[in-house]
Amino acid sequence: MGGKNLATTKLSSKGQIVIPEEIREAMGLEAGVQFIVVHQGDSILLKVISEPSMKKIKSLRDKIRKQAKKAGLSKQDIEAALLDARKK
Repeated sequence: MGGKNLATTKLSSKGQIVIPEEIREAMGLEAGVQFIVVHQGDSILLKVISEPSMKKIKSLRDKIRKQAKKAGLSKQDIEAALLDARKK
């Protein structure tokens, strides 16, 4: 690790930390980006939460359609199941 991969920061009295500018720039982070925070031992990991791409969504949709067809489900069966799940 070196250069833009390593920096120091401090915890504020409000429990906030600042991600150093060089790391924010290297990762393309902007205000409002959300993170998953994981605690393990003496480490804290911040993982950027990102929206899935349209390509990923379409891929998942295609897999679901194939599985539904394989199971013999019609579009009406799926719509009825969705309506039922939304009621619960």
